[in-house]
Amino acid sequence: MSEYVIGLTGGVASGKSALERAFAARGIGIADADRVAREIVEPGEPALAEVVARFGQGVLQADGHLDRAALRARVFGNEIERRALEEILHPRIRLRMQALCRDATSPYAIATIPLLTEGGGRAAYPWLSRILVVDVPRGVQKQRLMLRDGIDDALAERMLDAQASRHERLALADDIVVNDGDIGHLEHAVSELDTRYRRLAAGSIR
Repeated sequence: MSEYVIGLTGGVASGKSALERAFAARGIGIADADRVAREIVEPGEPALAEVVARFGQGVLQADGHLDRAALRARVFGNEIERRALEEILHPRIRLRMQALCRDATSPYAIATIPLLTEGGGRAAYPWLSRILVVDVPRGVQKQRLMLRDGIDDALAERMLDAQASRHERLALADDIVVNDGDIGHLEHAVSELDTRYRRLAAGSIR
């Protein structure tokens, strides 16, 4: 079981998935909040029943799966509705993430939490041992986002503005990886961090 957990976070299109894959390639257990968020609203899950009870049958598809587009439309721009949804989902996501990390057989585990800064930071995840932020200049981030999602400059700017600022994320960081597109640098950074985290997990460094 892994009691030493690294919280991995970063803005949209910053390269969290690339770091996640690099750690996984080194045998490190990964718990991904986005994946968990999808799993807990599968048909038959208590969270889905609670979402339907709160928001109505209109958020379900004909086959009983969650209609994510309908739910997004319901909560978008509505602070009360958004908070109601978060109160249903976020505690369950945190609990399952913690369980997945503890069940990992690797020396330490990675918890990928895209909205860690927006979702309460260390106070919301007191079981994180360290926080690793993948950082990228805003201009590079916007270009990647536009290319990845096929969106225009204005929408990309709005999406970036809706997230925590770069400064706010970096303020949480114990460790930072700058992902400016240099794959060699990324691999080297992960290799060094993996060595450090294994030592920390073993208790050889305090």
